[in-house]
Amino acid sequence: MNVFLYDKTFDGLLTVVFDAYFRKTFPDLLLKEGEPLPLFYTEAVTSVTDEAKSNRVWKSLQKKLSSTALSMMTACWLSELPEVDMLLFRYMCKNIDSPGGVELSFGDPDVLEVAKLSKKVSQERHRVMQFMRFQKASDGTFFGAMEPLYNVLPLALDYLKNRFGYQKWLVYDIRRKYGFYYDLTTVTEVYFEGKESHLLSGFLKDELMAEDEQLFQQLWKQYFQAISIKERRNPKLHRQNMPVRFWKYLTEKRR
Repeated sequence: MNVFLYDKTFDGLLTVVFDAYFRKTFPDLLLKEGEPLPLFYTEAVTSVTDEAKSNRVWKSLQKKLSSTALSMMTACWLSELPEVDMLLFRYMCKNIDSPGGVELSFGDPDVLEVAKLSKKVSQERHRVMQFMRFQKASDGTFFGAMEPLYNVLPLALDYLKNRFGYQKWLVYDIRRKYGFYYDLTTVTEVYFEGKESHLLSGFLKDELMAEDEQLFQQLWKQYFQAISIKERRNPKLHRQNMPVRFWKYLTEKRR
């Protein structure tokens, strides 16, 4: 068994692809540097992330793959699933080795899995776009927090800038403890050292809210109740279209 150790970044994975072809040794297992090695292995190779190497691999893939396939790869990476790096490594190698690429060869299990996984990530992105609820803070910034299954906030940034480009906002991923701040011109990735309650619950305390925020929240709840037609309620369909795991972050679902 050949083991490659790397930093678990996408550029690091591209570097692993370069090093594997250079050494003519291909990994059976990919681990993060510092993780324990398996009991039995043939060779352990440490692959140090190198921008020049990763760029060469990416440019090679751009020649073989459509923009859709490249986007699918990055979406799969953001799934953060345990063995997604080996899946993408095999997918990249198959496309590099094939004269015309294999992105449409859905009889290949890796190609099919990349398509299926990227679709799941895309669906989660749409849910973030649908269910993100903002609260106006006292300084005028709009704060929205969620805990998506996959690391999809980066995929929703273009939508958020286009839809809410006229206001300052901060979107935060509670699970991954980071977010993005938009200051009307630039989107900046942000991290917080403290553990303020709104970074844990997703909701601002009363003293942090703008004066009229509670009023608008109450109006939104009343509107949500008013448009609900009792005779047409379908709880099963409602949960299907609005998964329960998002309810705790929805203003209209809070009591």
